[in-house]
Amino acid sequence: MQAEANIRRLDTEQVNPRTRHLDQCSTLELLTLMNAEDFRVPAAVAEVLPAIAEAVESIVDAMRGGGRLFYVGAGTSGRLGVLDAYECPPTFGTAPELVQALLAGGATRDRADESAEDDPALGAADLAGRGLSTADVVVGIAASGRTPYVVGALEYARSTGASTIALACSRGSAIGALADKAIEIAVGPEALTGSTRLKAGTAQKLVLNMISTATMVKLGKAYGNFMVDMQPTNGKLRQRARGIVAMATGADEAAVDQAMSATGDRMKASIVMLLAGVSAEEALRRLEAAGGNVREALRGQG
Repeated sequence: MQAEANIRRLDTEQVNPRTRHLDQCSTLELLTLMNAEDFRVPAAVAEVLPAIAEAVESIVDAMRGGGRLFYVGAGTSGRLGVLDAYECPPTFGTAPELVQALLAGGATRDRADESAEDDPALGAADLAGRGLSTADVVVGIAASGRTPYVVGALEYARSTGASTIALACSRGSAIGALADKAIEIAVGPEALTGSTRLKAGTAQKLVLNMISTATMVKLGKAYGNFMVDMQPTNGKLRQRARGIVAMATGADEAAVDQAMSATGDRMKASIVMLLAGVSAEEALRRLEAAGGNVREALRGQG
């Protein structure tokens, strides 16, 4: 009875009164109900934007000081962390070790090892194995806000002096109480009771998108709203990179091709080269002096 009472108190395990008849709906009715529930997610995220901003600023400060970002989670929450971490190198040209993800049970299995999330010692051990330091930031992700693997990781992170952030979809969460900063999104009960890959997963994906993108923009990996540190490692991305350089500079295709060739396909250097009218070597020098920030490099005069 006590266990059932604890479950009922969790925001993520409440029964949704709007979808009690889900199994009696036509397909279109079912999808309409799910879509209506999904519409509630952005508004719930909007309510915690100040907390997300604080989290981003702490991560930016840490990375400027040589720190790394670790996402830690289990199940859907952990897999969303893995996805966000894996997308940073191709999107922002970051080193693979800058943003890392730890998933309970490991990220290489064909099937999820859901039992691994019950072990707090495993969360601590996985973080210890990455050489966590006081310069790093750990983001614990758990829809329920109480996953033992994440709790153990955050407790270990605190013991080492690393900065900690909690991302949960349950208010007054256990991980929120443990972390330096808490992002708790009140998405309400799921359309399918307890299936937190739905609204909770969507909310976590939105917030992780914000965290990584805003962090990288603040670190100078955007010029305007163009991603200018992406890695053009295939034909599609090379075409996209040239298109971005063209839009950012107004240069024609021939000039863009010449600049990209001269800079070794470095988008930032190509933009500085074209807008400042300087050589590839000078563009690269200015960027180095400006810490990789295109606007600052464009202001450089020598």
